[in-house]
Amino acid sequence: MNLERIHNVYFIGIGGIGMSALARYFKSSGKNVAGYDKTETDITKSLIDSGIEVHYEDSISNVDFAFYNTSTTLVVYTPAVPKDHRQLAYFNHNRYDILKRSEVLGLITKNSFCLAVAGTHGKTTTTSILGHILYQNDVKLTAFLGGISENYNSNLIENGNEVSVVEADEFDRSFLTLSPDIACITSMDADHLDVYGDASELIKSFEAFAGKLKPDGKLFVKNGLPLNGITYGVEDDADYSAQNVTIKNGGYVFDFKTPTTVVKNVAFTLPGRHNLSNAVIALAMATEYGVSVQDLTGALATYKGVKRRFTYQIQTKDCVFIDDYAHHPAEINAVHQAVREMYPNDKVLAVFQPHLFSRTRDFGNAFADSLAQFDEVLLLDVYPARELPIEGVTSQWLLNMIKNNNKQLVSKEDLIEKIKKSKARVVLTIGAGDIGAEVSNIKKALSGEN
Repeated sequence: MNLERIHNVYFIGIGGIGMSALARYFKSSGKNVAGYDKTETDITKSLIDSGIEVHYEDSISNVDFAFYNTSTTLVVYTPAVPKDHRQLAYFNHNRYDILKRSEVLGLITKNSFCLAVAGTHGKTTTTSILGHILYQNDVKLTAFLGGISENYNSNLIENGNEVSVVEADEFDRSFLTLSPDIACITSMDADHLDVYGDASELIKSFEAFAGKLKPDGKLFVKNGLPLNGITYGVEDDADYSAQNVTIKNGGYVFDFKTPTTVVKNVAFTLPGRHNLSNAVIALAMATEYGVSVQDLTGALATYKGVKRRFTYQIQTKDCVFIDDYAHHPAEINAVHQAVREMYPNDKVLAVFQPHLFSRTRDFGNAFADSLAQFDEVLLLDVYPARELPIEGVTSQWLLNMIKNNNKQLVSKEDLIEKIKKSKARVVLTIGAGDIGAEVSNIKKALSGEN
């Protein structure tokens, strides 16, 4: 498909983090952009502020007349949209060009030098670091992020189209639409079993992604993964690694080892060994692309992070409040490691909202073990997202498995009261659902504003 003939782009599910980045990209490219989403959010508000029309009622009458031209209009949809969606049904019936987000991303990146970040964890942070350090070194790029960058307050970093930096999403096998020049795989932990059935099928999908590299492409893999490629790691024998790691001012200082050199005393502000690993692979990919290692490590020191990825909301002598998107047991373990490393002597309260009934069912015991590590646990109801309830799979079911006596199930209405009653100095909110919408109110309450 030739995107040059497209003048109008309509998004169904425009408020999604990946969809909204594409919407911003097409808007900046001079296209007429609009879309639908189920609910108003900060993302949809920001899209409207940028001149993109967004509406929240599933009716074809809301679609502007310009989009009725089937020859110049592209419709982009997310798989999370139900099959009986009226607008999607109309576009299908009238034979519009209709593509998934991942397919559009494949078209956009096809004619650029593509750096793709794959893995069940770490994609968004790695992609945002990679986009940032390349941008700071004047590489003409477009970076599509799965989160809002603290440096740019956007999920799109853009100053050209010679290079594309993208998240290669394994959900629904979306990453198989890409053909990257340089790619990495950060992890292959079992996830999305509602799509894959079992972990072996997920691994096969990552192997297929590795096979999508261009003929002279380079594949990076986290040291220890069962795939051949250039390895990276933290304080190990990988081809690229962080060595002599120390903690300073809530972040890290380390030596960056490449196959040919060592750059000493590299500063990185984000806590957590998982984030340090993400920084290493971003540096490695950018080095292989051809930017000076010294210039890259200098740019890394200015990286501020991604919203909802170990984001400090409050950091005072009396209270530390951190918000994180973690929604898999391995990610919760990584958050736990980070917070214990930074605050080894403080009591820690974790507020967790499970995401998806199927994920909660598939990893119930692992969730229970990861949550039990905290001093206190508050558990919200399961956020269903695209799913219907599964009999027997509830937050109460999960709570019963957590081997920690200081735990309870709470409603959103009672959440702030319960948090304020806790004697924990460190408070964490964790989850990929709408728990993020509670963060500002929790911050106000803990700051004494209400």
